Amino acid sequence: MQELALGDIVQMRKTHPCGSDRWTIIRVGADIKIRCSLCGRIVMMDRADFVKRMKKIVGHSAEPIRGTNETDD
Repeated sequence: MQELALGDIVQMRKTHPCGSDRWTIIRVGADIKIRCSLCGRIVMMDRADFVKRMKKIVGHSAEPIRGTNETDD
């Protein structure tokens, strides 16, 4: 399994209804919280479900995210 970090951009197996399949990881732990890159929708799922639904890691964050608050940009 690849290491997940805050700010990583992942590609999911299914597209979101908005048409995007790219998500940014905003929380890592027993649960994973991700934000849609196109519409900004936030989804939280347990790690096992996330690993099944994730296709690949597209990019790693260039700079660390300050916190897990989804209002931080």
